Amino acid sequence: MAVVRDLRVLLRFQGFRRLLAVRLLSQGADGVYQVALAAYVVFSPEKQTSAAAVASAMAVLLLPYSLVGPFAGVLLDRWRRRQVLLYGSVLRAALACATAVLILSPAPDWLFYVSALCVTAVNRFVLSGLSAALPRVVDADRLVIANSLSPTAGTLAATAGGGLAFVVRLAVADSDAAVVLVGAGLYLCAALASLSMARGLLGPDRPLPREQIGTALTGTARELADGVRHLAAPQRREAAWALAAMSLMRFCYGALLVMLLMLCRYALTSTTDDGLALLGLALGVSGAGFFAAAVVTPWTAGRLGPGRWIVVCAGAAALLEPALGLPFATAPLLAAAFVLGLTTQGAKIATDTIVQSSVEDGFRGRIFSVYDVLFNVFFVGAAAVAALMLPPDGRSVPLVITIAVIYAAVAVSMARFGRQ
Repeated sequence: MAVVRDLRVLLRFQGFRRLLAVRLLSQGADGVYQVALAAYVVFSPEKQTSAAAVASAMAVLLLPYSLVGPFAGVLLDRWRRRQVLLYGSVLRAALACATAVLILSPAPDWLFYVSALCVTAVNRFVLSGLSAALPRVVDADRLVIANSLSPTAGTLAATAGGGLAFVVRLAVADSDAAVVLVGAGLYLCAALASLSMARGLLGPDRPLPREQIGTALTGTARELADGVRHLAAPQRREAAWALAAMSLMRFCYGALLVMLLMLCRYALTSTTDDGLALLGLALGVSGAGFFAAAVVTPWTAGRLGPGRWIVVCAGAAALLEPALGLPFATAPLLAAAFVLGLTTQGAKIATDTIVQSSVEDGFRGRIFSVYDVLFNVFFVGAAAVAALMLPPDGRSVPLVITIAVIYAAVAVSMARFGRQ
């Protein structure tokens, strides 16, 4: 298989192998932690979860990152990225342990959300650092392949971590706290893996300023404005369009995820354990779609171009999402999970490649932080819209049709830009 051959080529780069190990362990831990949170918030038998409650939880966990995210980019362009991966992983492990203690204790819910929010905030530093560092460990000719395999491998690791969490939760220990502690252990393993890389391997190249952090943070607005102007330059217009398209596709994914959560909780199963198992199966099928995207994207994006591949992904989602989603039945929804996994990840690989190829190394940290902020804002916005449109059991024809229209609009807009 071509993907196996490409992976063998990339694995010849020692830096890529080590960075990939950190990504796999880190995102595997993310999968464990996120499933534990979902099980605690959505599938606890004593909780009567609603779409509004799910949207509120997403807002509490993700929206505050809109304040943290811009600072992440500035600091990533000042700090050694290897050190960000090391200390970020250690800190997440400690915070995950705190989350486990709060799950077991009679502490108020707001403390639980603060703990989870801190893990999410640190997570943004690590994921942005991984993306910004990738061009440092492969050559330019293999950047598209690396963008296909590395982030997709991380997504698959997150899916595998979610599967491990389901196994621990349903078969080993009926405790969300135990699942969180498994995630904490994987975060520590990611920290150890980062020590295999030299401090300066991942950049940035320019000498790091010696001023105090407070002074650096006061210049955030100015430096972010520089990053936005860098992205808005005519030669980087395709990157701006790709980011806009990917943000809208993230909106669609977020709305459909909330619908899936409610369907698994109420409409398609009779018990919380069955609902949790069905959700795990759907996420596993979606993970298979991510893997399929890694296989087909290098070939298709290489021949069509990354922008046209985004058009194909959005167009396919616009056609298949209503056909598979409107029956509101288990088998079609699982098929839809595969299709959306393939199209969403395929578009993301193309977007990552466009952004990395267009943005200079000294600006990558800032641009990818803005990228993550857009992801979170659109994801939470989608959850809010879904909360307004979804009935208690999760079946909503208007929501499915609205999402299909957005996918179609993305495909048409990107196609028109490509012709221009």
